Amino acid sequence: MKLILAVIPPSKLDAVKEALSRVEVFRLTVVDVQGFGRQKGQSEVYRGHELTVNMLRKVQLQIAVNEDFVEPTITAIVEAARTGPEGRIGDGKIFILPLEDCLRIRTGERGPEAI
Repeated sequence: MKLILAVIPPSKLDAVKEALSRVEVFRLTVVDVQGFGRQKGQSEVYRGHELTVNMLRKVQLQIAVNEDFVEPTITAIVEAARTGPEGRIGDGKIFILPLEDCLRIRTGERGPEAI
């Protein structure tokens, strides 16, 4: 089992959810987050004054999958979140972590069956 954390722009969320449903990944958690990477924030003009916003709004997808779904999930996220064929800074990141255990509260199932 793996826990996939994907940090993407909010504008790409619907496309990523649609791509995930095509590879039969229907369970995910979406968290609003803020951060910055290579973009190092952005400058905006508000009432004639330039302001530097160094924390950009993103969304984080938390997806627990069994081993067979790891690569299809990653591929779906990359294809839907990438801007154009080459991509752009700010398209996001994907982290893949080992998932030691999982428990479905309703039934008490554990491990891969609980996902």
